[in-house]
Amino acid sequence: MAQRHFEGKEHAESYLKFRVSPPQELIDEVLNFLRSRTRDYLDLAVDVGCGSGQGTELLAPHFLTVVGTDISPAQIKVASGKEHAPNVSYRESPAEELPFEDDVADLVTSMAAAHWFDHPRFLKEADRILKPGGCLALLSYTMDFELEYKESTSKLNEICEEFYAALLPFRKAYLGSSSLEVYKKIYDSVTYDDKEWHKCLRCPTVMPLSGFIGFVETFTSYQGFLEKDPVEAKRLSQTITNRLLEAMGASSTDTEVTVIVKYFYVLASKPQMS
Repeated sequence: MAQRHFEGKEHAESYLKFRVSPPQELIDEVLNFLRSRTRDYLDLAVDVGCGSGQGTELLAPHFLTVVGTDISPAQIKVASGKEHAPNVSYRESPAEELPFEDDVADLVTSMAAAHWFDHPRFLKEADRILKPGGCLALLSYTMDFELEYKESTSKLNEICEEFYAALLPFRKAYLGSSSLEVYKKIYDSVTYDDKEWHKCLRCPTVMPLSGFIGFVETFTSYQGFLEKDPVEAKRLSQTITNRLLEAMGASSTDTEVTVIVKYFYVLASKPQMS
């Protein structure tokens, strides 16, 4: 059964502001996998569960047409309302009922969203719209981000571990103890013989400390805490921010830190027609 989250206007706007885009290194991995299996001109890419479109836009230079889909009207409104490449558009749609004809997509991807889908139905739908030789690419990351800042890296990560542990009780039971395990099960369910499972790609990204805190606050575990006890959730966030600043010897949340995001991903190619 599909899970529905991130659908409110305020959450969609914070998603746009704080969620990180997949690194170019990872997009290149997807494109290299695809191009090694098809000689055709790359026509259509479909980004399922696109949210506010950070990852969708990265596909624009490589395909004639890119369409981001999401079940949330608020997310689609935010994605459509921001400046985007002329060959990119957004459509409201559940992942299990994609608004495309059979055998039309060169790439079907989902970036940090496939864990919420009804996996059997989504995989069947992705197979339906993919061209023979087309690529399915499911990307996500673990929540145990690491921080690096001068000589205080070790202390920062101790504090972050406490932050993540405090949010763990509010994690959606649907996800179990690890979203990585959810994706491993999706990988096992993919029926294509040509498929790859990549467990960890460590990618650094620089952002202000406020951006890191905002990023964590977009996650369903924090949102669950916020819904249950908004005062305590905000107090936790502020306490963690203050402790991180103290450990950094900094006074402003505009101070930039390096955030290590640990990506994992599934790549699979639909068989060519014999």
